[in-house]
Formats: sequence, C-alpha cells, structure tokens
Amino acid sequence: MKIAFATQDQQRVDAHFGWAKFLAVYELDAAGHQHVQTYPFGEDLAEDGNEDKLAPKLAAIADCAIVYVAAIGGSAAARVVAHKIHPIKVAQPESITELLDKMQDVLKGTPPPWLRKALMKGQERAAEFEDDSEEVKA
Repeated sequence: MKIAFATQDQQRVDAHFGWAKFLAVYELDAAGHQHVQTYPFGEDLAEDGNEDKLAPKLAAIADCAIVYVAAIGGSAAARVVAHKIHPIKVAQPESITELLDKMQDVLKGTPPPWLRKALMKGQERAAEFEDDSEEVKA
C-alpha cells in the first residue's frame, strides 16, 4: 500500500495538505517500507480558497491509500476521501519514519477495519454473492 505525507522539511508530517511544499510517497507492507517519490509543490501555496492548488496534489497521491497531514480543510478532505484516500491528521509534527514503523507494526497484527479497507485500494473486490446469469426482463 502507498502512503503519502504532507511535509515542509521532508522528514516530518508538519504541513497543512493545501500548503504542503512536498508530498512524500512511500510503499509499505508488513515486511518494510521504501520511499517511492517526493512531489514538490512551489512556494505560492498559502492562498485560502485556491482550489486549483489541490488538483496536482490529488493527482500525485491518486494511488495512495492514506495521506498523513498536520491539518486539512473541509473541502480538501472531501476531495481526498472522494478519491478513496484516508486522511489522517497528526496532533503535532511527527517523524515520517516513526509513522511508517508504527503502521508496519499494525500491519503485522490485525489491522482495524478502516485499514483493511485502505489496503484493498486498487484491488478488485470479490463479490460476496452468486452471479445470477438469468436476465431480468422488465
């Protein structure tokens, strides 16, 4: 599963989603994690109400299951969730490496239902019912 981190210093989750200078993306599973890519976003990010700044960020993390943020506005959160990405807000700046290690420990155990759902992002869901091959005529 891929996880994104909103960051100003590329070391900690310390940025508001809309204002983040960087989104660092990592691949994570129970065996470990590795850096995939860091997406840079210019300097002119602090304009409230500028929804256009969200589109490139959403595109950058489109295949991520989770995004860690220091804060996220309501409109941005709705758009993130609409892309089937679970936003997680941290109360204070936290090390990206430590968050990855904690998430890896959770994956080794029994992940909570929301995380199991996030793990399934991009995978086809198995149908839990039999396929009825007869056509229904109206």
